[in-house]
Amino acid sequence: MTPTALTADQVHARLHELTVIDVRTPGEYASGHLPGAHNVPLDHLHTALPALRTAVGRGDLLVVCASGARSETACRRLAENGVTAATLTGGTTAWIRLGHDVHRPAGTRTPWAMDRQVRLAAGSLVLTGLVAGQRWSAARLLSAGVAGGLVLSALTDTCGMARILARLPHNRPAATDLDATLAALTG
Repeated sequence: MTPTALTADQVHARLHELTVIDVRTPGEYASGHLPGAHNVPLDHLHTALPALRTAVGRGDLLVVCASGARSETACRRLAENGVTAATLTGGTTAWIRLGHDVHRPAGTRTPWAMDRQVRLAAGSLVLTGLVAGQRWSAARLLSAGVAGGLVLSALTDTCGMARILARLPHNRPAATDLDATLAALTG
């Protein structure tokens, strides 16, 4: 089942009546999110199901991420559990590109977006493998492994490297409190 997709302008017009769930990492969320959005990282979605069921009882649920890929995954998982939600076409990237307002928690620095972090890490590993491969041919396997991982990522629409990078301290600010988010959704 394909979830309902709303454009950034449609969401902007209805933002006051939507409960917005941002499924990006806490670091991505801290870099800027839709006004009033609640951060429930995709890997914590199952934990949040009871609170999301309560929230959808009060009104429509919108799930967002950076590009729309993770939010589509989240919408499908929610639908499998009886929770209907829409996704933001193009994610927060489209929202920002159209000049809509984003909120940032006070006192937080802005980490790079996850896709940018993945590109830096993947490119660095490939380059390292190629340069080191000039001296030790076995080092080229590093480049081949990263290339294979990128192909697998595209085919499965998942990203193992992003999962690893999301665990780094700069992507997990201490200010994010899932319990407080869930309480706000049920309150």
